[in-house]
Amino acid sequence: MRYLVVSDIHANMSGFDAALRESQGRWDRVVCLGDVVGYGPDPNEVVDKIRELKAVTIRGNHDKAGSGLEDASDFNPVARSAAIWTKENLRPENLDYLQNLPTGPVEVDGMSLVHGALRDEDEYVFTQAQALDGLLEAPSPVTFFGHTHIQGGFVLQGDTVEPLRLKIPLDSKFAEIAIEPGTVYLLNPGSVGQPRDGDPRCAFAIANLDAKKVEFWRVPYDIAAVQDRMFKAGLPEPLIMRLAFGR
Repeated sequence: MRYLVVSDIHANMSGFDAALRESQGRWDRVVCLGDVVGYGPDPNEVVDKIRELKAVTIRGNHDKAGSGLEDASDFNPVARSAAIWTKENLRPENLDYLQNLPTGPVEVDGMSLVHGALRDEDEYVFTQAQALDGLLEAPSPVTFFGHTHIQGGFVLQGDTVEPLRLKIPLDSKFAEIAIEPGTVYLLNPGSVGQPRDGDPRCAFAIANLDAKKVEFWRVPYDIAAVQDRMFKAGLPEPLIMRLAFGR
């Protein structure tokens, strides 16, 4: 079974469309690591597509805030403004869908799905030290996580944790890693809708654990069109500008 692994779409339908077009025919099922909405201008379109794909989806912090499960009081002012806009613009059936998303970890076909960290869905995992507990306690050899918007992850082999750093050149579309026996992986597909690793292309992964490989993808999309929709929606300018820089 081949899985398209997406995370942090953040209501960016242009980025999501680009990921789906480029990966067409390469996957059998979709999994989503949360933050379907928030920041971007297309919350209903993205939720509609996720539902249409019957994606196995867990919730992220922006899904909670954007659907009203939480009040976004711990968000910065820019993120809070976008969360309020999202809640005001989601259709009732999509609000209900987001409110009923499960919390990770969720296990699917030998891999685990979390939004942030294994113990805390809202925790960011940026460093080897932060990754260690999740690697040691992982219910499966491969765990996918999101939340940081940074493609890559961490690998535990023996008693050593190593970062998995990816840099996919602009003239390339993907990089592949092998899943080795006796090794535990904490892998981040990156963000479809708002990358923050310096590469503005949408990011996702394709996992084929039967073949013991994971591909990490980067695909360009029409950023200017998304920025125009954000501007017309009255979303905060910092969110509009950062898309072009992948920050």
